[in-house]
Amino acid sequence: MTGIHHVSQSRKAAASGWIGSALEYYDFFIYATAASLIFPQIFFPSENPTVAIVASLATYGVGYVARPIGAFVLGHWGDTHGRKTVLIVCMFMMGLSTMAVGLLPTYQQVGILAPILLVILRLIQGFAVAGEISGASSMILEHAPFGRRGFYASFALQGVQAGQILAAAVFLPLAAYMPTDAFNSWGWRIPFLLSFFVIVAGYIIRREVDETPAFAREDKRGETPRSPIMQAIKLSWPDMLRVICMALMNVIPVVATIFGAAYAVQPAYGIGFAKDVYLWIPVLGNMLAIFVIPFVGNLSDKVGRKPPIVVGALLSGLLAFGYLYAISIKSVPLAIVLSLLMWGVVYQGYNAIFPSFYPELFPTRTRVSAMAISQNIGTTITALLPALFATVAPPGSANIPVTVGAIAFGITVIAALAAVTARETYRIHIDDLGNPTAVPIARADYDRQRAGAARGAAAART
Repeated sequence: MTGIHHVSQSRKAAASGWIGSALEYYDFFIYATAASLIFPQIFFPSENPTVAIVASLATYGVGYVARPIGAFVLGHWGDTHGRKTVLIVCMFMMGLSTMAVGLLPTYQQVGILAPILLVILRLIQGFAVAGEISGASSMILEHAPFGRRGFYASFALQGVQAGQILAAAVFLPLAAYMPTDAFNSWGWRIPFLLSFFVIVAGYIIRREVDETPAFAREDKRGETPRSPIMQAIKLSWPDMLRVICMALMNVIPVVATIFGAAYAVQPAYGIGFAKDVYLWIPVLGNMLAIFVIPFVGNLSDKVGRKPPIVVGALLSGLLAFGYLYAISIKSVPLAIVLSLLMWGVVYQGYNAIFPSFYPELFPTRTRVSAMAISQNIGTTITALLPALFATVAPPGSANIPVTVGAIAFGITVIAALAAVTARETYRIHIDDLGNPTAVPIARADYDRQRAGAARGAAAART
């Protein structure tokens, strides 16, 4: 009975992480979509199109600037008060700030106050989302059976992809069927106001999940640290540095969904993709990713975390060249095919694995703080790239695919090297995670325990 109960808790944690991540990242990515497609026209002066595009994409990056701050606060909360409570806090902050964006006046109505308010709300969004993936990944990982952590933890990122699909799916009918004037004046607000349902659904889901056994044991023994951040930096700084470098892989979604959207859609670049047509490119890539992610997560439980990350990093970096080239020659079919390869398949070698690999590098008592801080520093760096791309490859410049592609590939090489230097974690017991001297169990014993976990899951289904 205990084994079946444990499997039930593992599934409940994975489902909660999936749904919570989907709802919260729906909020985050509707902003990203709007920043590429509509905000340059309604929140920033339009006399100079290049300035408007750079400024709008910079507000997307501002959300990431707040993420390291949120990581310090929310990571501390997750390591001292539990994984469950921090996830509920994240949900409320994200939902309320997103609703407020949908109520903002435009630049034409209130002038400079409009982009100022937009930046403030984006900072709150970034602060809130900083604790989401680290909290959800840690919660799922600590509930998952040994030998199945990669598979279960991957569902947190599958939820993120679903949130991106939902964000684009909400914009698709609006962009396709609403008159342009109506969409620009009030239609774009609808996805933001729908976040009311995010708040309600997210709270109902997250209040049902149990606290993790690993955190409960630490709390019962009185081993939850007063300052998990300082302890993480003191004991785990080499692995935190590795996570910062690996998190630079966020450059791929930046290329695919942020700069790629501006490059393809904004009139100043002269490509001329229709907004509703371009929105299907990341949607299709994310739809494929939903199927690929659990497969890759399960694969990492067999071969380890490092091989998929290294291969995924290098190949997706190379494909960035081809994806941008397809946009430059105005080929929608080629752009879709390369998006499916780069974003939907190859990038998932990294994306599906980091929710298990990152928290496995750190001990229970500092896990959320260490992962949140280091991951969010890395993603903050890459979030400044859309504005950099628009600056070094502005409308009218030559060789935009080569310029932006070279930067993206160089960053993915750094991420791959960081993964190569990290220790392998998939055969280390949860109580030994974060210990640099921990010895993985023998492969035969690991395979036996992993098979037992699979049989337990099968028994729970019958």
